[in-house]
Amino acid sequence: MKAYKRSTRVAELIQEKMVEILRDLKDLNKGLFTVTRVKLTDDLQTCRIFYSVIGTPEDIQYSEKVLKDNIKQIRFQLAQSVNLRRTPTIEFVYDESGEKVVRVFELFDRIEQEKKENESQSKK
Repeated sequence: MKAYKRSTRVAELIQEKMVEILRDLKDLNKGLFTVTRVKLTDDLQTCRIFYSVIGTPEDIQYSEKVLKDNIKQIRFQLAQSVNLRRTPTIEFVYDESGEKVVRVFELFDRIEQEKKENESQSKK
């Protein structure tokens, strides 16, 4: 069994707690909001929380504003729920990987559709 670094274990714990904290944040109800991953520095001082929003570009901008406006409250709640000597500073980063996956599947669908159209034209 591989031993994990402490920062990795703490990042997993922070992700669990962050999901709970953000679920209770009433203003984050536009679009489908998800915490995709948490990256914590080895010294546990800085925490990047990657999130994704499935919705319109306005939903994404709204979620970003809500997170920035409530960052002190979110950090305070994190400090209450995670027992660390010092609560890391938090930075929210929009994760575009979900959008990229959707675009790839759209391209696959378009290729498949063009392939069927070409086959039907060649049969004529």
